[in-house]
Amino acid sequence: MLRIDALPFMLRFKRPATTSRGVFETRQVVFLRAESDGVVGWGECGIMPGLSRDDRPNYSTLIANVCEQINAGADPATVDLSELPSVAFGLETALRDLDNGGRQQLFDTPFSRGKAILPTHGLIWMDSPAGMAAQIEQKIALGCKVIKLKIGSLAFDEEMGMLVAFRRQHPAAIVELRLDANGAWRSVDEALERLEQLAAIDPLFVEQPLPADRWQEMAALCAASPVPIALDEELIAASTADRRVALLRTIRPQHVILKPSLLGGLAACETWIAEAQQLGVQWWINSLLESNVGLNAIAQWTSARDVERTHGLGTGQLFVNNVPSPLRLSGCGLLVVEAVRWDFSTIWRTTAQKE
Repeated sequence: MLRIDALPFMLRFKRPATTSRGVFETRQVVFLRAESDGVVGWGECGIMPGLSRDDRPNYSTLIANVCEQINAGADPATVDLSELPSVAFGLETALRDLDNGGRQQLFDTPFSRGKAILPTHGLIWMDSPAGMAAQIEQKIALGCKVIKLKIGSLAFDEEMGMLVAFRRQHPAAIVELRLDANGAWRSVDEALERLEQLAAIDPLFVEQPLPADRWQEMAALCAASPVPIALDEELIAASTADRRVALLRTIRPQHVILKPSLLGGLAACETWIAEAQQLGVQWWINSLLESNVGLNAIAQWTSARDVERTHGLGTGQLFVNNVPSPLRLSGCGLLVVEAVRWDFSTIWRTTAQKE
């Protein structure tokens, strides 16, 4: 008989993580342990405060209710998770791991078998211009060919100065640049003015130049911008197929950013991919501060979906108490080291101490 257990766990960052949503020293997640006939699969649920649709005070209670329904005999496919996207991701991946023998090999690919490196971007954390410039050089030294950088938190002139200096040293033919504005600009006119200047440094795209839920303004910007636009936060509220189609057909972005824990899991992201491809919209997979459990699932799915392009995957290097795993950073990519085993004992010890 299938049993699901929810195990809360506090991840601790190695150093404070500055994001568009604030500075974080810890990250609360809930691991899902799915067991049947002695086989165990693992998944991870985690919200981003102020961003996730399931960011609610009773989040843990909602997860417990899901577990109770399944443990009472409900088919997981019939449990309504439409408003719990992070739980849908955690449950989907735990069950997929279980179905595949509980070996944390959710997809059979050269990457998941430890035979190939999966490239990722070099993510630059928000900092002073000098601090970000130093991070960029560190990533370039690692061999990163794609740099992802957030803009909009500093004076634009400062950011442009740093970006122009970066591009002067690292031409677009050598290093690809992806920018994320996190909705920093408040009007189409302001955004267009900024984008016209950014066009000089040839970024692949700028994510979310306007705040979410302003479809008509975003559509106008996508049509007029000299730089391709990617939607990120905009996708979160589009939780039904009709809404997804309406969003893409109205705004007509050039790119979309797919984060499984925000959008309802891998299957939900597959629907975004199908609809985006019909309209000629490029799609990119990104992780979102997951531990190795969630990162492993996203990375393996990415390796099954597309190894020709560089997606926005984490590196497993963020937390002092990450779940020990075979995931390793190799240059600017992820590698599964076959000889290393997963160790979930830390999760059990933490849960036992709380009890």
